[in-house]
Amino acid sequence: MSKILIRKGLLSDLDTLVGFMISMAKETENLDLEDTILRPGIKAALQDEQKGIYYIAEIDGQIAGSLMTTFEWSDWRNKWVLWVQSVYTHPDFRGKGVYKALYENLMQKVDKGEYAGIRLYVDKTNVSAQKVYERLGMDGSHYYFYEWMKS
Repeated sequence: MSKILIRKGLLSDLDTLVGFMISMAKETENLDLEDTILRPGIKAALQDEQKGIYYIAEIDGQIAGSLMTTFEWSDWRNKWVLWVQSVYTHPDFRGKGVYKALYENLMQKVDKGEYAGIRLYVDKTNVSAQKVYERLGMDGSHYYFYEWMKS
């Protein structure tokens, strides 16, 4: 298999990322995202890294997958913690190490001392994703995740 190239997302990736997020939400949570909300949300992050940073995995010039990171300040560690979200691998590239390459890119940043660690949340029913994360050395941690989202 060809080498997986990891790069930051660009505004020119907007259409692909919108398609990825629509597919991901449908596959994992059976949700239909609204393009009129999603598109400007992704665009905002692509234009302002304080909102999030998209990382793109390419194989032979094709976008194979992506994820977005956001940041949580840890007063306990006096460093930022990376939060991984909006993970998607195109079906044609699943099982080929795309997420692993994206994750290892983030681990290198942690190893260099840029961040304290990596966190993510996953839908309780998304067992296949949970297994991927566990194989890469992540654990379910000792935290519960709670949320309240305005309707």
